[in-house]
Amino acid sequence: MTSSGFPGRLPRDRGAAGDSGNGGPPSGPGGLPRASDPGGPPDAPPSSEGGADDHLELSIQGVRTAEGEGPGELKVELNTTRGVITMHLYPCEGKTGTAIYLGGAAGGVRGPANEVYVRLGRELVQEGITSLRVEYRKPGEFEECVVDAMAACSFLKGIGATETVIVGHSFGGAVAVKAGELADLAAGVVGMSSQRFGTQDVQQLGKPLLLIHGSNDDILDRAASDDIYERAEDPKQLVILEGAGHGLLEAAEDVHAILREFITHAVGDGADRSGAQAT
Repeated sequence: MTSSGFPGRLPRDRGAAGDSGNGGPPSGPGGLPRASDPGGPPDAPPSSEGGADDHLELSIQGVRTAEGEGPGELKVELNTTRGVITMHLYPCEGKTGTAIYLGGAAGGVRGPANEVYVRLGRELVQEGITSLRVEYRKPGEFEECVVDAMAACSFLKGIGATETVIVGHSFGGAVAVKAGELADLAAGVVGMSSQRFGTQDVQQLGKPLLLIHGSNDDILDRAASDDIYERAEDPKQLVILEGAGHGLLEAAEDVHAILREFITHAVGDGADRSGAQAT
């Protein structure tokens, strides 16, 4: 495993003071409506998250929830002006740090590296972090998938989040970079085995960026992450996992540990919220 970039804990980009989308910092994710309750967070077009183009606008009109696949998980359906977005939520009551997980062009939601998204979602509740896995409405359509990611940000703000790390794999790595650029909620971005397309403005990200790539990726060569890293501004980090392929299965434990450290340092209970680089 080789690594370039920042050491230790990361600086934060929290935006304007009190910018929670609800008139000030709320108590934390929780109080979700149940499936019988058509209500939900107030309409929150993703364009308000930092200047998305008008054609990317979406409003949340209602929220439905039901029990999820595992203990502590909720299935969430957002009824929006662009269709229904299905998400999978591990809520952490009373906390405001969150993570959003995005799949590849095929739209998978469990994650690479032996379903690392599911594993992290279950574990990070203990670190004071709410996790949200997003199912794309139109997998493979870049702008629509960015809208879905922005809708996830708006939903989280509506239930009390003040910050999030956006994590994406392959196609989703580029979606995460673009959503992180647009979303004031974003405190960090992770791209795993990322594609180049959609990252042309990565220098405008303004958030800590972590890139992970396998040296044996035969779907998207590591040169894609090398290129994104070179164009990005600090703080940034590139980790090359020797012997790992596109799905990072060969280095699943390394991926899990790297992601957990990045996310908890950015938005967990012990995160540095001073906005300064730790030494």
